[in-house]
Amino acid sequence: MNEQPPITRQAGLKRLDAFLREGAADYASMRNFDRGPAPRATTSALSPYLRRRLLSEQEVVSAVRSTLGEDAAEKFTSEVFWRTYFKGHLETHPAAWSDALALAAAGRERLDAEPGLRRAHAAAVEGRTGIDAFDAWARELVETNWLHNHARMWFASIWIFTLRLPWALGAAFFMRHLLDGDPASNTLSWRWVAGLHTRGKHYVARAENIRRYTQGRFDPAGLDENRRALDEDRPPREAPLAPADAVPAGDVALLLHLDDLNPETLPIARVRCVAGLLAHAEDAAEPVRMADRDAMRDGLEHAARRFGCPVVPRDEGWAGDLPVVTPWAPLGPSAAALPAGVLRIRRRWDEAAWPHCGRGFFRLRSAIPAVLEACAAR
Repeated sequence: MNEQPPITRQAGLKRLDAFLREGAADYASMRNFDRGPAPRATTSALSPYLRRRLLSEQEVVSAVRSTLGEDAAEKFTSEVFWRTYFKGHLETHPAAWSDALALAAAGRERLDAEPGLRRAHAAAVEGRTGIDAFDAWARELVETNWLHNHARMWFASIWIFTLRLPWALGAAFFMRHLLDGDPASNTLSWRWVAGLHTRGKHYVARAENIRRYTQGRFDPAGLDENRRALDEDRPPREAPLAPADAVPAGDVALLLHLDDLNPETLPIARVRCVAGLLAHAEDAAEPVRMADRDAMRDGLEHAARRFGCPVVPRDEGWAGDLPVVTPWAPLGPSAAALPAGVLRIRRRWDEAAWPHCGRGFFRLRSAIPAVLEACAAR
């Protein structure tokens, strides 16, 4: 995806329009097929824009339902809500994020101390394992900063169960290179594949399944299809969802971050200045950093037009005496980098959905009609 246009709202709207015209009708039947990097995607390819909320979940779901009808759009709607579910679940299970960071750090220490593990890890990330599909996906990820969703699951499963590498190092490898790398979706997807998210229920990459859904492009040999799920001593405990702050009645300064760059739809009226907080994933590759910079620049320009206010550098005293308001940053680099005292406001979509995300996805899936009703995404 290095040849893709800059990650901006306009590019996202263009991609959404193309999906509605060319791919939405076949989404449910074709979404699991990985044709490789060259042909037209079998998924929507909207995730780089949704990850930064240059496009909102509400507008994307509404557009697809309006085009296809409620029943035909059900699978796409469900997949968008998986993204929402992962964010809400991580918010209520913060140890899943902190544990993943700690495990990745421990894994890097092991790479320094264990030559055999270091060689196996290098072969995996460089695409030299001898497993044809896995090696192709490793190279594709580094070269294009993209992988098909199904390929991500196969890749993670082979990484964990066949190559027997630490899962958190694989999650970190994805976050380094993916243009749509999302802390919640990435972390919890790797945990799900490993059998940690739903304890004992893991995802096994099978050669026959890979042959079928890559339409014969790959015939991977040597996969371990009989490994048990991973386990952990202390699964992350559920914690109460932190309350959002109220929007002040008067003038405010707006702080944008990479988890929400859609200022036009924020419930704020009187913004006097706006600044940006760029907090990338640790060791993010340069194409990802470039995409983040493009997206932030676009978000700030939209905010300046929406509120008729200047974009200012985020230096000491940038907001003056104004209260600083920011859209809610889910757990991840942006949330960790937010300065103290910032008022965090939450969108109606998250406010309606996240209370249903503390356990399995079924609770949220059952609540989808109520969430859509609350957000008027019909």
